Amino acid sequence: MKKIFCLMFISILVAFAKPTVYILATGGTIAGGADNELSGAYKSGAIGVDKLIAAVPKINEIANIKGEQISNIGSHHMNNDVWLKLAKRVNEILNDENADGVIITHGTDSIEESAYFLNLVIKSNKPVVFVGAMRAATSISADGPLNIYNAVSVATNKKSFGKGVLLVMNDEIHKAREVTKSNTTNVATFTSPNSGKIGIVNYGKIEYFDDKLHTTNSEFSTEDFKELPKVDILYAHTTDNGDLVDFCVENGAKGIVIAGMGSGSLYPSVEKALVNAMKKGVVIVRSSRVASGSTDMGPGVNLYDEKYGFIAADTLNPQKARILLMLALTKTNEIEKIREIFRTY
Repeated sequence: MKKIFCLMFISILVAFAKPTVYILATGGTIAGGADNELSGAYKSGAIGVDKLIAAVPKINEIANIKGEQISNIGSHHMNNDVWLKLAKRVNEILNDENADGVIITHGTDSIEESAYFLNLVIKSNKPVVFVGAMRAATSISADGPLNIYNAVSVATNKKSFGKGVLLVMNDEIHKAREVTKSNTTNVATFTSPNSGKIGIVNYGKIEYFDDKLHTTNSEFSTEDFKELPKVDILYAHTTDNGDLVDFCVENGAKGIVIAGMGSGSLYPSVEKALVNAMKKGVVIVRSSRVASGSTDMGPGVNLYDEKYGFIAADTLNPQKARILLMLALTKTNEIEKIREIFRTY
């Protein structure tokens, strides 16, 4: 009996430790239902908020979720009455000290209008996040569940506080004022043409681009060193033999930035050569030969880093990763400290 009571008590403590997020459903494709998984013909708002929440794996591990149905319509039917009802309820929720954020599921046709309206009438700095989907909930590859998971992750992140109303879709974070729909069917439809997205979210891992330190907040100063350590850049490709890694080490490189394939992947012989270089004291940073995207994919995914102690360059391209590594090496050779530098700058 005592053991059961202790488990119940621990469960209650865990629940209170998690943030509380309200999901307000309004309908749209994200709640759409079709006769079969391959049909592009569907009924908007066919699924209720409880089923939307139930379709998202592990969502209750990151927040206490409370769902409410505000409306269940296609967003081409959105109107002022729903806007006023939505705004009133969001303000009520955010005035509750126990509420940490609000997510609004919405059809994509007019989501940018509703988001901007709330951006002008909500009186709280707590996160308000709009989310939709380009494929119905019954689709063979529904994008709604991951979009909702990412939206909850954004709404529970302290860095989202005070950023105004946001839209989260397709792994991107946009401001309500700037975002617009750019394609009738593509899942990558939302863009902010005048300013760009403000951040990215990958399976709950969030990065806001404006949070990186610089200038007066930077720890680096040219008064602290007379020369910069030698750091080389190598370009990854298939059937690479790793000889250039050895050449860099033999010629005094203190660090190597590898422009890896994809999110920093490496051909086996190069991987082996870089491991040997690291054993000789050379710091290894993984960037990408791809034009955009991050190489820091989070725990359990950064296998090179977790296994060998390589460092992810995050979204820095190889040439900028080289600059940061040179400066980092003027401060320390400790891998974890350099890793934190790459996450900070």
